Amino acid sequence: MRILSLRVLNGPNYWSIRRHQLIQMRLDLEDLRDRPTNQIRGFKEALEHLLPGLWEHQCSRHCYGGFLQRVEEGTWMGHVIEHVALELQTMAGMKVDFGRTRETAVSGIYNVVFEYQEAEAGRFAGKAAVYLCQALVDGESYQRDLELDIQELREIREKVRFGPSTQALLDEAALRMIPYLRLNTSSLVQLGYGVHQKRIEATTTEKTSIIATDIACNKRVTKELLMDMGVPVPKGFTVRRVEDLEVTLEDVGGYPVVIKPLNANHGKGITVNIRDLETAETAYEAAKEYSPIVLVEKHVEGDDYRLLVVNNKLRAVAKRIPARVVGDGYSTIEELIEQVNIDPRRGYGHENVLTQILIDDMTIRLLEQKGYRLGDVLPRGEVCVLKSTANLSTGGVAIDCTDII
Repeated sequence: MRILSLRVLNGPNYWSIRRHQLIQMRLDLEDLRDRPTNQIRGFKEALEHLLPGLWEHQCSRHCYGGFLQRVEEGTWMGHVIEHVALELQTMAGMKVDFGRTRETAVSGIYNVVFEYQEAEAGRFAGKAAVYLCQALVDGESYQRDLELDIQELREIREKVRFGPSTQALLDEAALRMIPYLRLNTSSLVQLGYGVHQKRIEATTTEKTSIIATDIACNKRVTKELLMDMGVPVPKGFTVRRVEDLEVTLEDVGGYPVVIKPLNANHGKGITVNIRDLETAETAYEAAKEYSPIVLVEKHVEGDDYRLLVVNNKLRAVAKRIPARVVGDGYSTIEELIEQVNIDPRRGYGHENVLTQILIDDMTIRLLEQKGYRLGDVLPRGEVCVLKSTANLSTGGVAIDCTDII
């Protein structure tokens, strides 16, 4: 088989006026143009074993298993690739279900059309579907390649998809029948059309003060402004060279300290509760990866709260708790992390309401500070914190405290 072209459709189109995000693949079946699936030995069984989720594809039979019935009775490979491309995206956390396959005026050349959530992921899924089906036709294994394909699709999804806050706004727009259009590969979005259109970037609107935004993005300026207003803030100074780190540690009053990038987000590059120079130097290098200027502050124990203010009114309060596990007396720390990640509410990246806990350098460093390794058994009832920050993106959880506050 050979892909002749791939087109990304965005808006009402020849195939659907309701499904706007479609991939149109022109596919030459080549030597399979006269071989329906029921004439390919073992194909249906191999396909069903590799992609058991295809059982949920109803196809024209309008019942579960309908598509697999079509494969067993005999259908053309373009039709199979349509469903495989949809299933690959679904397995990677992108729910899509619309597709069409039609032969062109040229025998053996088909238009294979299927839905996408992210265009780059849709293109990748189409190509991967062709490779997968060809491998099964040739009697080859595709299990290892399938795992790599799904991971690649997940990474593409996380790279280009909207963050949860932006997506929440767009979901509400959809409920209100407000059309929206993505204007770039980032988070610039147009809501509505014509004279009534509005633009947002992530959660920033034309009503958001640019000065306030710049201040909020600069931790040092924010702290100075709060301090001038009489709000208690931890003592801290900025550092540009690692040679100045030791002096700055003395200036803030000694250990414990927090070291973080001056203007990063999502908890990136932050190390808390630092109690020795070696850890401080490691934390400085970690923060330097995200900002040329590093902020060193006195560490203050306490809880992490996020407050949402809309039109000068407090609307919601959430308490953030860092990713953690609780010992049961017989499972290793790594096994406890795996058990937490089984929670169906957790997904890869922003796939679900919570994020899976990933083992990274921060996790290893925190465990070492407590004298633990991943293979150690945590005593029953002991809480082991795995991340320095309480961000949801690093596996933290949020507790609604609006009524309490």
